[in-house]
Amino acid sequence: MKILFSSLLVSALLMMSTVYAGGKDASIHGFKVAGLEGGTIDFAQFKGKKILIVNTASECGYTVQYEGLEKLYKANKGKLVIVGFPANNFGGQEPGNNATIAGFCKKNFGVSFPMAAKISVKGADQAAIYKWLTQKALNGVQDAEVKWNFHKFLMDEKGKLIAVFPSSVKPEGPEIKAALAK
Repeated sequence: MKILFSSLLVSALLMMSTVYAGGKDASIHGFKVAGLEGGTIDFAQFKGKKILIVNTASECGYTVQYEGLEKLYKANKGKLVIVGFPANNFGGQEPGNNATIAGFCKKNFGVSFPMAAKISVKGADQAAIYKWLTQKALNGVQDAEVKWNFHKFLMDEKGKLIAVFPSSVKPEGPEIKAALAK
């Protein structure tokens, strides 16, 4: 019985973890993460497109940015992929489970861009993809601290980090538009 339980626990932990195939100089394209509604988001499929990664929360003052993210995604389809990462790291503002979060995003904002399963974006249980995004030793570009919900990371078409934006920068703001135009 102990062996069966241990095997099931290890399997569950492996399924929930971020998979990363690459070394320290590899791009974001080496990551695979669990999707919000099941399946896997494989970042290798986004080669040739810019990628905007955003940590999200349903009960945050910045939650209205889902609307701007969706507009940005639709306006740049084929050139930009947005991937949302629900996280409950700031003020307990994402208390729901994956199903609740998915329903909220569709019902309230019509979110059609890929959403990853709920993760941690900072702290001892920080997801591997966020370790890569926030540590220069891994991403080769800069250290960055996720200070609140809706912090944004922009990757170029080769999967390299090119810009980091705080929560206050709106998806439709001039800073992001300028970075996308490069």
